Amino acid sequence: MRLMVMFDLPVETSQQRRNYRKFRKNLINEGFLMIQYSIYVRVCVSRQSARFLEKRIATFAPADGVIQTMMVTEKQYNDMHFLAGEFKKDVRNTSDRTVIL
Repeated sequence: MRLMVMFDLPVETSQQRRNYRKFRKNLINEGFLMIQYSIYVRVCVSRQSARFLEKRIATFAPADGVIQTMMVTEKQYNDMHFLAGEFKKDVRNTSDRTVIL
């Protein structure tokens, strides 16, 4: 399962830019990888863990702007087509590195 976070945050004032940087840094600290500007994705072991992550994101989400999440299965994610550009061969972007204890 993948949790995708898409956001559009205002960056007109210095406070808004600070909120944007802080939100983006928190996403990266939670293990998300950028697949496009303002679109981040992370592998989750189950729908329950993805919901838990959504709640964590809500705790540090800024009040302004739009932040959306979408859960997709590995099959749906792997069926993504590239019309331009190439897939990044990064081990962090695969479910192979997920270890269930």
